[in-house]
Amino acid sequence: MSEHPLPPGHGGSPLPITPPAHARLGLVAIFGATFFELVGYFMLLPLLLLRLKGDGVSTTLAGLFAASGWVGVFLITPFASAITQRLGRRPTLWLSALIPVISTTGFLLTDWLPAWFVLDFIAGAASGLRWVLAEAVVAEFAPPLKRGRMVGLFETMVGTTFVIGPALLAVLGPQNPVALWLVLASLFIGLLWSLAIPPLPDAADAHSARVGLHGVWHALRAHPLIMTVGFVGGFFESGLTSILPLYGLSLGLGVAAAALLVSASGLGSALMMLPAGLLADRLGGHPRWGGAHRARLAIMHACALVTLAATALIPFVAGTPWLAAAVAFFWGGAGGSLYTLAMIDIGSREEGITLVNSTAVLVLSYTLGGVLAPALGAAMLDWAPVLGFPALLLAVAGSGWWLLRKENRESKAQGNA
Repeated sequence: MSEHPLPPGHGGSPLPITPPAHARLGLVAIFGATFFELVGYFMLLPLLLLRLKGDGVSTTLAGLFAASGWVGVFLITPFASAITQRLGRRPTLWLSALIPVISTTGFLLTDWLPAWFVLDFIAGAASGLRWVLAEAVVAEFAPPLKRGRMVGLFETMVGTTFVIGPALLAVLGPQNPVALWLVLASLFIGLLWSLAIPPLPDAADAHSARVGLHGVWHALRAHPLIMTVGFVGGFFESGLTSILPLYGLSLGLGVAAAALLVSASGLGSALMMLPAGLLADRLGGHPRWGGAHRARLAIMHACALVTLAATALIPFVAGTPWLAAAVAFFWGGAGGSLYTLAMIDIGSREEGITLVNSTAVLVLSYTLGGVLAPALGAAMLDWAPVLGFPALLLAVAGSGWWLLRKENRESKAQGNA
């Protein structure tokens, strides 16, 4: 079953029934390159932070250093389409793999803190570029009837790097001089995998698509639901995870039990994203759902409902602290599934530079949710843990559920008209 034609202004023609030539080799190379690059990156950040603290740098300055990488991600994302249009998709993927190798070499050559800030910013920008373009290429090159499976596998693989990178660092020890060399080796292997990416066909809209801020704004106006889904997914999967230990401590849990809430959230994310993608494939080919897009909307609506239901359990968690792990599991799982389904949806509707623009909107909104959740959530845990914290989470979860419910109903009405 093929997808619906692209709406006006988004290519004007249906997506191809079959993926481009060499798509399988391209997918394998992108999976391998992204895996090794992210393992290296998620080893690098905690390694540098721990070394800074070991050198007596203040917590505030160390926090600013950690933020510099995310600032790089946030600032590069709107311009991913412009860079891709200028260089082409394959050279842009090469560039995003080469820059972290260069920046990590810089960490080996100097201990000057201002240089570290610059290098971390550059490495973050390269990772942001890889994030947007790799997601877009995987979604476009996946076989249409298996797009949910491939995107779900990719997101699950990305999730494992959040665990593998820090785990390798813990085994070696942050003060071990071999650790930074292992980071460099992992990034270099990622570069080699990137060089194995076969020639990619020119995007059909390589010279006609809007790019930069204009392109991102156009994509947002065309599909505002992308930003809603991305924000809710980032808020509950990424953002809340960073303050779950604080939430656990506020419930009276011990330090170890509070820290395990992060593992519960990560486990939910790892276990639910692939099944969500497989379900999207299965329901998308069933006549009862009236098309793949409507099926995906229904699953996203269900994920938003899971998020809302889990959040509604917060008042009962205080009396039964063990329930916090279950809530964290569903927050991570439903949040990660929302992001995965949104990526599948835009990958089924768009291609080329236009798809890069829509992916940039999704990444930006996910990042925004990931940034605001710990900032606002920690403030509420400090100022109003009994009422303010649950109210904040219910407002976000409820808004996402209501908007998806509205979109789902409108889609059904249009299909029945």
